[in-house]
Amino acid sequence: MSELHAIARLKIHHGKLEEFKRLAVKCMESVRTRDSGTLQYDWFFSDDHSTMAALLHTCAISGEIYGTPSPELMKALEGFDVGLYSPYQSI
Repeated sequence: MSELHAIARLKIHHGKLEEFKRLAVKCMESVRTRDSGTLQYDWFFSDDHSTMAALLHTCAISGEIYGTPSPELMKALEGFDVGLYSPYQSI
């Protein structure tokens, strides 16, 4: 399986909605300009850790990854509440 499907659930902290919206626009622009391989975009975190750090001040995050993430992605996810679901069967 070469595709990776990820779901992130964000709960915005009280009083942080406008800051969150500003950062979400920045993330969307990053995907548009740097990741031509994205098939569907609902949310994306890039290697831009300054944006990630800012986002974590606006919300709590948890999620799931379906597929086989790279070792680099696994390292970047250390410490986050992310479940990993490895491929078993598919049609």
